[in-house]
Amino acid sequence: MYQSGLPDLLCCHRTYGLRFVEVKLPDMKGSKFTSAQLYEFPLLYANGCQIWVLTGDSETEYAKLFKPGNWWQYLEVAK
Repeated sequence: MYQSGLPDLLCCHRTYGLRFVEVKLPDMKGSKFTSAQLYEFPLLYANGCQIWVLTGDSETEYAKLFKPGNWWQYLEVAK
């Protein structure tokens, strides 16, 4: 009830800090953002939280975690 709209994972690292991570299927096929996420993610971002979307378990996907949050890049796919 209190987690609706939040990313799937909250990761913490001593050097890199917090990462809010949303996990989706490869190429977003069969995946979508919930209406709660479409509401909450912009609010989290507006308050300084970065959110990363990962769609696999490759080095390329993991490298996204060392760049700015990318959730907004997937919004067009979510429509």
